[in-house]
Amino acid sequence: MLALAGCRRVLAAPVRGGGGAMPRKGKGAGKGPAEPGAAAGPVMAAGDGCVRVSVRAKPGARCSAVTDVGAEAVGVAVAAPPSEGEANAELCRYLAKVLAVKKSEVILEKGGKSRDKVVKILVSRTPDEILEKLKKEASS
Repeated sequence: MLALAGCRRVLAAPVRGGGGAMPRKGKGAGKGPAEPGAAAGPVMAAGDGCVRVSVRAKPGARCSAVTDVGAEAVGVAVAAPPSEGEANAELCRYLAKVLAVKKSEVILEKGGKSRDKVVKILVSRTPDEILEKLKKEASS
């Protein structure tokens, strides 16, 4: 009986938790802002002097238009069906027209088969300038 009492004491010992002062290791450890001058929201400065725009595409619309500029993405109605990359090509063409840049300077970086896309603009403009043009197009 005496031996079992000792085992209970060991099993009932408190387990050390993560309540210490040491920082946690992991994916988010030590990450600060991606870029000091980057704008928050759907338009961000890329490290290579380009600008990335988060887009929520809405294919199959009657005409292409910027529908809204939200906190996470720019809503764009695309006048092309979502098949065989037609909507992606129309999205890049339309954004080039809105931002007054060449079609070759607008590249679909992520989201080829998704509605949530990232478009890279290969011009040396600030994210604020691009965001203003998108907001102006959304309000008209």
